[in-house]
Amino acid sequence: MSERQQEFQKAYEKGKKALEYGRYQISIEQLEKAKKLINPSSKLGGEVRLWLVSAYQAANDMKRAIALCQELAKHPSPEIRKQSERILYILQAPALKRPEEWLTKIPDLSQLSDDQTKTGRYRPAGRVQSRKGKQIEPEPIDPSQINTKDNQFIWVALLGIIALFILFN
Repeated sequence: MSERQQEFQKAYEKGKKALEYGRYQISIEQLEKAKKLINPSSKLGGEVRLWLVSAYQAANDMKRAIALCQELAKHPSPEIRKQSERILYILQAPALKRPEEWLTKIPDLSQLSDDQTKTGRYRPAGRVQSRKGKQIEPEPIDPSQINTKDNQFIWVALLGIIALFILFN
C-alpha cells in the first residue's frame, strides 16, 4: 500500500470515528483531507463524500451538506447517486414543528470546565457508585412452622399425565 493510500485510509477512518463520537469538526477536517487523497469519481471517493455530507449535517452546515449531496447526485456510481438522492430528499424536506411539551431539555455542559465536571453535580453516565448501607437480612423462619404435610399433588399430576397419554395414543 502506498504512502498516499495509507494517509487516505488513516484520515478516512479517523473522520468516520470522530463522526460516530460526535466530534463533528474533527470529522469534517479528516474527511476533507481524505476527500483530497482519493479519486472523486471512484466508489470509495463517493463514500467519503457521503460521510462528509453526514458530518456537515451533524455540524448544522446544511448549505454545504446540500451542495455536496447535489454534486454526488451526478456521481458515476449508481449506488452513490441513489444514496445521495435519498439523503438530498431528507435534507431538503421541510422541518416539522414540534410542540414544546414533546421536547426534553438537556442542559448544556459544554461550558463547564474540567474541574466543574469532576466536582459538579453532573456525572458521566455509566459510573454508578455503590451505596453502602445496612444490608437487611430476612428474618429466619422457624422450621416447625413450615407445612411439610404431603398434599397428594404429585399423585394427581401423575395420574393426569397418564390419562392424557392414554387418550392421545
